[in-house]
Amino acid sequence: MNDSNLEQQILASAERVIDIETLAVTNLKQQLDKTFVAACHKLLNCQGKVVVIGMGKSGHIGSKMAATLASTGTPAFFVHPAEASHGDLGMIGELDVVIALSNSGETHEVTALLPVIKRRGIELISITSNDSSSLAKASDLHIKVQVEQEACPHNLAPTASTTAVLALGDAMAVSLLEARGFTPDDFALSHPGGSLGKRLILQVDDLMHSGSSFPSVKPDVSIRNALFEMTDKRMGMTTVTDKQGNLLGIFTDGDLRRAFERDVDIDAPIGDVMTKGCKTVKTQTLAVDAVNLMEESSITSLIVVDSNDKPLGVIHMHDLLKAGVV
Repeated sequence: MNDSNLEQQILASAERVIDIETLAVTNLKQQLDKTFVAACHKLLNCQGKVVVIGMGKSGHIGSKMAATLASTGTPAFFVHPAEASHGDLGMIGELDVVIALSNSGETHEVTALLPVIKRRGIELISITSNDSSSLAKASDLHIKVQVEQEACPHNLAPTASTTAVLALGDAMAVSLLEARGFTPDDFALSHPGGSLGKRLILQVDDLMHSGSSFPSVKPDVSIRNALFEMTDKRMGMTTVTDKQGNLLGIFTDGDLRRAFERDVDIDAPIGDVMTKGCKTVKTQTLAVDAVNLMEESSITSLIVVDSNDKPLGVIHMHDLLKAGVV
């Protein structure tokens, strides 16, 4: 087979797989019924945690399902059924709800746990393609997910079936998220380490330069001395405030260039050349909102003010870049 024919074969195979898996997910909508709703109610009312179990490919899907549930407001974790038989079953409590995944519903490592789960009175939701299977019959609720064919040309390797269950898990997690009224702030609290969490959690108060690192001069200070303040604080700007600490304006590198172009005396008062009406943000403003304001205004720094518009600090685009907000 030449390279051209091989390329065509690869693309044709990929397109066929995507078509089959797209159909599997599309057909999943017709399989949603009151059982799915009842399962969501059971998970909403769960007083413990949601425990997902599954073997092989179903285990990988189950692990992802548990992770998605946990990050969207439903406390959940994955337990490997083989490990459960050797002690990890003790991780599951009577107040928990178990979600068991098995395409056939006869996976030995999963069905071997059924007697203990039932004896302890732990509620069980199963997801299989066979509502006559041992797992389905032993469950409090059974959700049937059946596909017309696997994407595997031999109809053997779990492909379309696992994709459908993955989509079902996402549908369940998002349905629960919306039912709980889970907010972006709630989401951020479970993702503090990632860039998304930083965008949703970090506020300008967390990053601003304040106190002794906050550049500020009085309006009668000379341009020369204002430059010393800018150099000392390394911000490329300084605020100008009155004796009461009220913000009068800002003086930046750009203002300095414009002053020199007009041959302004370097010993002239900074109040004569400062920019009035500078951009500010309130405390507790999200850092990502500060980024948006900077980009809209084509500036690199913002003054952080309190509820009375008194300056408390300054935040620079470099700080936002360093923090991973941008």
